[in-house]
Amino acid sequence: MTLDVASIVGLAGSALMVIAYAYSNFARQLNFVLFNLLNLVGSLLLIWSLTVHFNIASMALEIVWAVIALLGLAKAGRKT
Repeated sequence: MTLDVASIVGLAGSALMVIAYAYSNFARQLNFVLFNLLNLVGSLLLIWSLTVHFNIASMALEIVWAVIALLGLAKAGRKT
């Protein structure tokens, strides 16, 4: 396996999403803007990576993940 740019971008996206998950489990008080931004950027990086190394199931998951993150950001924005 070659570690190309798309793979590195995908790994970075995965890392951001894992960081968001860990943050949601260990933070005393969750900052929903930060949480959803990490998830959104992570999913967008993975979507970009998947345009090079396509997988329909992963692409569908990341699109849904991005939509949920956008809705979470919109909800957090309405509260401020």
